[in-house]
Amino acid sequence: MYIGLDLGTSGLKAVLIDDAQAILAEATAPLQVARLAQGWSEQAPSSWLDAADAVMQSLAAQVSLGAVRGIGLSGHMHGATLLDSSDAVLRPCILWNDTRSAVEAAELDADPRFRALTGNIVFAGFTAPKLVWVARHEPAIFARVARVLLPKDYLRLWLTGEAVAEMSDAAGTSWLDVAKRDWSDDLLAATGLTRAQMPRLVEGSDVSGQLRDALATRWGLPHGVVVAGGGGDNAASAVGVGVVKAGDAFVSLGTSGVLFAASDAYQPDAASAVHTFCHALPNTWHQMGVILAAADALNWFAHVADKPAATLTADLGALQAPGKPLFLPYLGGERTPHNDAAIRGAFLHLDHATDSAAMARAVLEGVTHAIRDCHDALASTGTRITRLIAVGGGSRSDYWVQAIATSLDLPIALPVAGDFGGAYGAARLGLMAATGAGAEIATAPKIARMIDPDTKLTAAFSQAHARYRASYTALKGLS
Repeated sequence: MYIGLDLGTSGLKAVLIDDAQAILAEATAPLQVARLAQGWSEQAPSSWLDAADAVMQSLAAQVSLGAVRGIGLSGHMHGATLLDSSDAVLRPCILWNDTRSAVEAAELDADPRFRALTGNIVFAGFTAPKLVWVARHEPAIFARVARVLLPKDYLRLWLTGEAVAEMSDAAGTSWLDVAKRDWSDDLLAATGLTRAQMPRLVEGSDVSGQLRDALATRWGLPHGVVVAGGGGDNAASAVGVGVVKAGDAFVSLGTSGVLFAASDAYQPDAASAVHTFCHALPNTWHQMGVILAAADALNWFAHVADKPAATLTADLGALQAPGKPLFLPYLGGERTPHNDAAIRGAFLHLDHATDSAAMARAVLEGVTHAIRDCHDALASTGTRITRLIAVGGGSRSDYWVQAIATSLDLPIALPVAGDFGGAYGAARLGLMAATGAGAEIATAPKIARMIDPDTKLTAAFSQAHARYRASYTALKGLS
């Protein structure tokens, strides 16, 4: 058996699979985010450990874990977990969707070495500018930083006692030479750090350490269980849905939105605001267009409308051409293609006839237009998508998936019932680390059905997307 642990923003999920990759058990534990100021987003690392213990106890209550041989890790990227010389946490982790370091990010991005070596813009959510912010605003804490870990790698430290990161997550720090798959001493020095403060690097399918005996005993696992390098949440999800070779892609409608395409070569184009990162498998890279609010935007509107999100989407009927109302889903800024931490969301062109259903459609359409932005940005780098799978909670809405299919003019595959996200991909990486297997086991899931574009509405979605782009340009600088 093999376990995948996926540390998400709102919860930690675990899956248990057998050697045929069938899911035997699942468990989740909720997590809370603290937003103490405008643009801030933090989490207590101790809550991750409590959540991990809870899900492991839950798995053990469902199935005997005596046959477990490997554990894989997945997690939200870019978080700055700061430890002192005794590995004590110095402050809450600054999360991926925290934009307080926008000024510092712009300063680092102005140094041409960062784009040249990382292949990416230095986004406000990335790890390096967070450390510069801490150095400026919390200098006493910065002076005590002995180790910087990404969120899932702090969980690994607790599981194994080893300070290790892997390539896909490390690529989102702005400290990794993404072509060489190694830390850049020059980029670290530019932020007042050294390699000694960074974890050791491994590939996602490699062994990073062994589960501590005390935890193995607590959860009923054998001693000597290996812990794989794992992957950042999107790279691990890609392993889970078999997106591991050029032409394969997935669209994720989770808290954030992602259009992820695998690549067998390093082909950066930082100016497009496309993310070019290492994949969780050796000698493989990927490109991502990332939007900061996808299902998060729908959940926000559901809260405002005082209706469950599922109710809002279930009542929409067949796909319609986009209406006059426009929604810009920039609730916390945006990455691809704008790299704009200051922009905020907006409803436009509301009138007396606008009701909650029209506004719900506008929210789905706004996120759809943002995914179209990502697709266009990827296409501008030469990336071509031949197979697209939808994952994430938002993919349960046929209306939403067909809107995206129509906007991109691409059929979208929906997997059979089951979770093929980060936890499942992490379990596959745990299997690889334990057995020596490779990318060949990262097969595509069985497809329940295809959602085809509505070709009668393709032109209407393109026209609405053009209005959406013009609206961003008009509003930029007014937030």
